[in-house]
Amino acid sequence: MTDKTILIVGTYDTKDDELGFLADVIREQGGTVVTMDVSVLGDPSQPTDHSKHDVAEEGGSSIQAAIDSGDENHAMQIMAEGASLLTSRLYSEGVFDGVIVLGGTMGTDLALDVCSALPLGVPKYIVSTVSFSPLIPADRLAADIQMILWAGGLYGLNSVCKASLSQAAGAVLGAARAVQKPDPDKPLIGMMSLGTSALKYVIPLKPALEARGYEVAVFHATGMGGRAFESLARQGAFACVFDFCTQELGNHVNGSNISAGADRLTNAGAGGTPQIVAPGCYDLVDVVGWQPLPQKWSDHLKHEHNRLLTSIVLNVDERKAVARAHSRQLAAAKAPVAMILPERGLGEWDREGADLHDKEGLAQFLDELQATLPSNVFSHRLDCHINDPEFAGKALEIFDAWRDEGIIAD
Repeated sequence: MTDKTILIVGTYDTKDDELGFLADVIREQGGTVVTMDVSVLGDPSQPTDHSKHDVAEEGGSSIQAAIDSGDENHAMQIMAEGASLLTSRLYSEGVFDGVIVLGGTMGTDLALDVCSALPLGVPKYIVSTVSFSPLIPADRLAADIQMILWAGGLYGLNSVCKASLSQAAGAVLGAARAVQKPDPDKPLIGMMSLGTSALKYVIPLKPALEARGYEVAVFHATGMGGRAFESLARQGAFACVFDFCTQELGNHVNGSNISAGADRLTNAGAGGTPQIVAPGCYDLVDVVGWQPLPQKWSDHLKHEHNRLLTSIVLNVDERKAVARAHSRQLAAAKAPVAMILPERGLGEWDREGADLHDKEGLAQFLDELQATLPSNVFSHRLDCHINDPEFAGKALEIFDAWRDEGIIAD
């Protein structure tokens, strides 16, 4: 088995024993380690491979500047900036294969920046006393980040925290050995969807695109999936996007915390990636099913999808607001945008005869969207449902035409 090198990042002035334990476990399992100190005030018991001075200077600052700031938040942001830049550079130089960062709230804040500085496919683990906590904003999570709760780890080693740390050490080393990184030479299509009970276009589209020589990554439009999609779109990872479930935009507009953020439907266009778009499941706003239903939805029709998620059905005015949001988000796109508008429904529950179908609401949404679309978006209105073969056929027709014109790279 080929040895892998793990970068260990932490505040060695206060977490020296714990970080040393992590390193020992990784070495015992056949891995090697590189260490990075992000302390400000104190020093480790033994020199690290990359000192706190190296870290601060990488970010264009110094430890003295961090100390002189007199503010722990500002000081740690100096270290976070330097650690992110240094980590990115070291990875580009082939120094390590995976990273693990240890901390409480201060260390976790820094760790989120460090992990976001690394590309998809690099094992990135955060061992934190606040893992899975609402303190951690979803928009700061790297697309493939892993978090482990550091139980009993506030101060010093003990058998409880060793159980967490030893598993974390094994996890990051195992991930570095097992990971299959994305193929940079194969063009990638990013597609948004929900499960095939609601949106079925993935069934014909994925094999059809693969037959054309493309890889297809389908993202689950439940907030975190959209964030990962937008993050990769921002990095220019996609040759083209098939953004056929934009429900997260409606969630955001209506204040749901199941949101992909304010930049949903913008990053592909900002980076010059061609977009084929359809407003799948536009009529629903998802809310957390196990929390009390907000009062503003009390008179709305709702669909309890499972114990985690409830979908609220929007009224006509709310649908029009969502239509206008689509137009705003797409207005600044720097590459071609095609909008496909199926007139017979945009989700399996939004089909004639289905429980959530609203023919008038759908018509008014489509009219509002078509009327407000910016001039850089070309609309295609179809007499079909989004799950009908005609929809997938139109998407492929547009895709093939763009390929022929050289808009989409092979």
